[in-house]
Amino acid sequence: MSALPGGHGGPVLQAAFRSQPEDFIVEELPGFEASGQGEHLLLTIEKRGMNTVHAARCLARWAGVPEHAVGYAGLKDRHAVTRQRFTVHLPRRVAPDLAALEAMELRVLDSAWHQRKLPRGALRGNRFHLRLRGVQGEPAAIEARLQAIAALGLPNYFGEQRFGREGDNVESARRMFAGARVHRDKRSIYLSAARSELFNAVLAARIQAGDWATGREGEVWMLDGTQSVFGPEPATPGLAERAARLDIHPTGPMWGLGELRSTGAARELEGSVVEAFADLRAGLEAAGLKQERRALRVRVAGLEWHWPAAGELALAFSLPPGAYATGLLAELGEARDASRGGTCAPEPAE
Repeated sequence: MSALPGGHGGPVLQAAFRSQPEDFIVEELPGFEASGQGEHLLLTIEKRGMNTVHAARCLARWAGVPEHAVGYAGLKDRHAVTRQRFTVHLPRRVAPDLAALEAMELRVLDSAWHQRKLPRGALRGNRFHLRLRGVQGEPAAIEARLQAIAALGLPNYFGEQRFGREGDNVESARRMFAGARVHRDKRSIYLSAARSELFNAVLAARIQAGDWATGREGEVWMLDGTQSVFGPEPATPGLAERAARLDIHPTGPMWGLGELRSTGAARELEGSVVEAFADLRAGLEAAGLKQERRALRVRVAGLEWHWPAAGELALAFSLPPGAYATGLLAELGEARDASRGGTCAPEPAE
């Protein structure tokens, strides 16, 4: 995935994150309360240095059930301390000793019975607590950038997770569209990468145009905190005011069959950007995907920060499902992932 322009200007810091798991704490925000009844044991688990899939396998082994009997709402990275919920299907409503999970390095924070398996996406979002180390940059400029992010939100780019460790999923999609045979499990991954490439290109163009957060004529809007869209709409002061308070967000296309929903200036820009991706567009349409919309920006809730020591910056904030903390770090500058050696850095804005 090539470098993408930041929505708030050029870099204002250099720093390292995830120097140790405790520097990256993620707490899942539940989407519902346990019913207190049913055959699924709903567990809130804290884990350190363990990804979600491995934790689910540990829970299956602990309960003596197949892996598909364990549910979780979202994937969490290994290089972190994470708190998230899992369900374990226990038809007889008899659970093994919860204390045995401590030996698997899984700390149980809460348990309750629930009526159904925890489905993917069943969360309100995630609360992050990050500590950046070796911070270089002017504190006043860094705090001004954080204030801008709190006021205007973040560009809703798809991150590197969608494009593969080496960023080659889009090229794999091109080979698949050209006739290469791929494993069925890889097909959806490559389709998602191709769609994400087109969306990111449109978002980058809207950032360069300066209206990724404010909207333009013919915009299709999404209500904050939902997947509900309306429009296209002519630009009005009322819509501008709602966008300024983050009640609604401009959207971009998730490519597929059918006509673009946008009109006017919004459609003109989207059409000109995707012209360069004829092979990806044709492949997505041939795969039967339908035109959809995705918000161009994401709200950052409860953004707080302080300086715990010289050269250290502590951040706390909440993001909705599908948004990544690394997107906020990229808007600050060149943040190096100490657990992997990579960076999440935007290009300086023109």
